[in-house]
Amino acid sequence: MAGHDHKPGHFRPGADDHPINQAIDTPGADDTLGADASPMLTGGTAPVRELLLALSVGFSLPSPLPDSLCGADGLGHPGGLDSIIAAAKDTGLLLPDGTVVGTARYALLKGTPTARIRALQRELVEKTLHEGQALGDLARELARSGLQDPHVVAELERSADEALESDPRLAAELYAEALMAGGDEVAKAARRAKATAATGDLDTAGRIVDRLLAVPEAPDLRLGVDVAAAVWAQRGMLARSADTYNWLGADRIDGSAPLAAVAMIGSGNPLGAEELLAAAPPSGSPTLLAVALSLTQQGLRQTLGPGPELALPELIRASDTMNAAGTSIPLPETPGALAALCALHSGEPAVADTVLKAALAAAQGGDAARPRLFLLRAWSSMQQDNADDARLAINEAVKANHWSLAPRDGFLLSALEVGLARRGSDAHELVLAWDRARETMMHVSVDLYSLLPWGELMITAARLRESRRVSHYLEGAWDLLAKLGNPSLWSVPLHWAAVQAALLSEDPAGLAPHAAALVRASERSHLASVLAAGGKAWVSVLASRFEASDVETAARGLAAVGMPWEGARLAGHAAAHADERREMVKLLACARDIHPQGSAPSAGVSERQVNARTAVPAHPVMDNGGGPGAPDSSGLSAREREVGRLILEGKTYREIGEAIYISPRTAEHHVARMRRRLGAENRSELLVRLRLALGEGHPPP
Repeated sequence: MAGHDHKPGHFRPGADDHPINQAIDTPGADDTLGADASPMLTGGTAPVRELLLALSVGFSLPSPLPDSLCGADGLGHPGGLDSIIAAAKDTGLLLPDGTVVGTARYALLKGTPTARIRALQRELVEKTLHEGQALGDLARELARSGLQDPHVVAELERSADEALESDPRLAAELYAEALMAGGDEVAKAARRAKATAATGDLDTAGRIVDRLLAVPEAPDLRLGVDVAAAVWAQRGMLARSADTYNWLGADRIDGSAPLAAVAMIGSGNPLGAEELLAAAPPSGSPTLLAVALSLTQQGLRQTLGPGPELALPELIRASDTMNAAGTSIPLPETPGALAALCALHSGEPAVADTVLKAALAAAQGGDAARPRLFLLRAWSSMQQDNADDARLAINEAVKANHWSLAPRDGFLLSALEVGLARRGSDAHELVLAWDRARETMMHVSVDLYSLLPWGELMITAARLRESRRVSHYLEGAWDLLAKLGNPSLWSVPLHWAAVQAALLSEDPAGLAPHAAALVRASERSHLASVLAAGGKAWVSVLASRFEASDVETAARGLAAVGMPWEGARLAGHAAAHADERREMVKLLACARDIHPQGSAPSAGVSERQVNARTAVPAHPVMDNGGGPGAPDSSGLSAREREVGRLILEGKTYREIGEAIYISPRTAEHHVARMRRRLGAENRSELLVRLRLALGEGHPPP
């Protein structure tokens, strides 16, 4: 083709539409484009016009031209073909590089009957293939121009098959163009659905595979089922994924048996997974992909057994092998995500983050999996008390591909927003995040791989006195765990969430069974033993019968298993209830050590705040160095502004102390100083002046 290098087998992603497509198939095209060139075209000889038309259609120089131009007499033109080319260049319509001037090309294509153009295109295809050349980009351009030809279809489908694993976005484009060229919609439907799903376009992939599964003796049926199962999983309905594999049956499951096991275990059917794996035909060659899938199901099954500590290394190896395979296949859950979930449930958020980084770098699972991997990284960061890193990962997840988040990922995002607001002690944002979470949870069902967000929502519901909103979902979670034999690895974090929810609800009867479950699991789970100690410490603090050393040990234990915020909150709450100043100082130091972000003032200011536990300072606490204690234009120091925001959220002195690790008396002194600085005569006037001083956006108490 003029101006294009049609290298065999070479395809350019997003190649420009061919001008034939614009000239023939564009309704309402501007006829004036051809008018500028029409005098020159009519002035030329018939052979010149024939040459220009052939080049406009896609022939090129010096490649063979149509038979009509390759005759011995060159259409009777004196001097043959060379003289025709020279004459065409003399008109100014044929450029030195062999391309036709744009306006002339448009006019020729617009003024030539479609049948004539199609005949020339088919002749071009035949001559290209006769020379042993692959059609390459030419096939894409001919398909886009509207030519329907089996050779073009075959070239596009072959190239799409080659690109399917390494570049699913290009493969999806090529399969679509093959359909435009007259391809069979069913023959490549499963592969087309796979490519589309890998880009994150779940709706289109679902529609393609729906039509395929309704066809008797459908080609590539197992691949179609893999796509359907992956789409159901991302829609937050993992049980439907398992049902799809059950429909396929063991006799046809072949290499998809590990994927079926992931879906069945995740939806609470471990026996079905074992039966399917036992009945499935032996796997084929031990490729990287086959080994990765085998390690995945083995590691996942180990999470349910008596030695769950062996599961995490197995799943990490599965993720590493999948990264090395460099392939993108439809998955109910990626090995990287499963390894990260196992690490998070084991109290190893830093390990989870490392696994997820590697999976993202290797593009594990394609574009469709990127949002979930980023969101799990955000969860790991949140659990490690790195709110800024968590928000950065959330931003990456939202822009990871061209499509909106799948329901499963949207639910995880909403739980993250709730968790960040709760840890940030932002009551106003927590209510807004909770409202969003209430909507997203209606789009998904409970499965094994969503227990962490359900635990976070359980705690928040208890804090907001809205436990009824999640009670039926949580009943489903406990039923799911019971079907799996209550495996400690998966159940311990949910029991811990239930303990915290019961403490917030002041429900001793509701707390007891979950505390007992943590104690029982302590025999085989280090995380359970740490959480059991943490729960015991919380109960003793709330009953005001605690030893500061026991609380500190429990708090530092929580920090050691990736829960620094929870540990600091326990120590800070205990400090607020301490009877002796020495114990209060010790617990506040522990809280600041575990959670440095929670203590904004400098060391000197902190010490004076501790002293305020027993005596009111004669002068306002200020930092003349312009540091965190320095006042701004409102006359309030950074710590006073922090206390002021919490006052506006309706918190008591004790709640303020727990939130920022100061004593209730110190919080009271801050409020007294703010009243003097702002000239407020009473509490109501202080609230009004605080809202003015802190600016818009702070909620009323």
